[in-house]
Formats: sequence, structure tokens, C-alpha cells
Amino acid sequence: MNEPSFRTVKSSQVILKELMVPSYANFGGKVHGGVILSLMDKIAYTCAASHAKAYCVTASVDSVDFVNPVEVGELLTLYASVNYVGTSSMEVGIKVVSEDFKNGIVKHTNTSYFTMVAVDEITRKPVPVPGLILEDDQEIKRFAVGKLRKQLNRNHRREMSEARQAIDFAQEIRMLKGENCQIVRS
Repeated sequence: MNEPSFRTVKSSQVILKELMVPSYANFGGKVHGGVILSLMDKIAYTCAASHAKAYCVTASVDSVDFVNPVEVGELLTLYASVNYVGTSSMEVGIKVVSEDFKNGIVKHTNTSYFTMVAVDEITRKPVPVPGLILEDDQEIKRFAVGKLRKQLNRNHRREMSEARQAIDFAQEIRMLKGENCQIVRS
């Protein structure tokens, strides 16, 4: 079967709604962040696999900052969209909103970017993904920013690797004085 070499952003957008039930609560009575992360990973996979028409794995997650707590009883809505595609990787943008529908309060809880990679189910090697058809200014902007985020993340990984290799541990141990740690060697 011949798959199209390009797909629209809209063709793989996904919305997931789930009621936050008491079993999702953490010790503080709010919905556990791990539950939300699991839902985010699930929708990222669904969105990426829908675009790629292939099995996908999570390669990385840009940051996840929880800006508002999610309460038990609220309806959580996750919106996912492929923002950027490379050769075999895709950036999936996810926006999470919670709704207290009794009081009519809607809160943005977080936005995050998952990098998903399409892989062959047998060899587990990366496989090419279709390109994106960008149909409006917002889609063009998201693609450009996704490309920039990929480059910045690549640069950051390289800089961290170089910094780790250049670290002088004797000097770092001296600099730990005044930090909130104790060094106890056996």
C-alpha cells in the first residue's frame, strides 16, 4: 500500500478527555502528576502513530511544568498535535486543560513537547515519517518553533556532554561547601 508522503496536521490531531477520579489522588489530595504524565504519553503516542501510520516510541519530553493543580472530580482534556517532523522523529505538542464543570472554571495545567520516533516493529530501527502539510500561520509557526527547539535541545546535549568531560571533580568538591549536601566517603 502506498502511503502519502505528506499529511495535514489536522489529520492526526487527537483530543483525550478523562474524569479525574479519587484513585488518581496523591497524598496531598490533588491528582498525581504521574497520572497526567501517563495520559500525556498515551496521547503523544496516539497522535504520532496516527501521523506516521507506524509504531512509535517516546524519545524525549521537553519540560513538563505543572502550572495549576488538578483536582479530583475535574475533567481533564488533553490536546495533541504533530508540530514538527524530521526524518523519523516528530514533535508532538500537548496542551492540558482541567475543568471544574460544576463551577465553570477552566484552568490550563501544562503544555509539553514530546519527541516521538517511528520505528519498525520487528527491527526497532527508525523508519521515515510523512512530512507535514502546513495549512495556516499557526501551523507554520509551530513547525518553525519545533525545528528551533530540536536544534536548541541538540546544542544543549552537546554542551552538557562537553561540560561533563571537562569537569574537575576536586574543584567541584571544594565548591560544594555551603551547598545543601554532606560528603561522606567510606
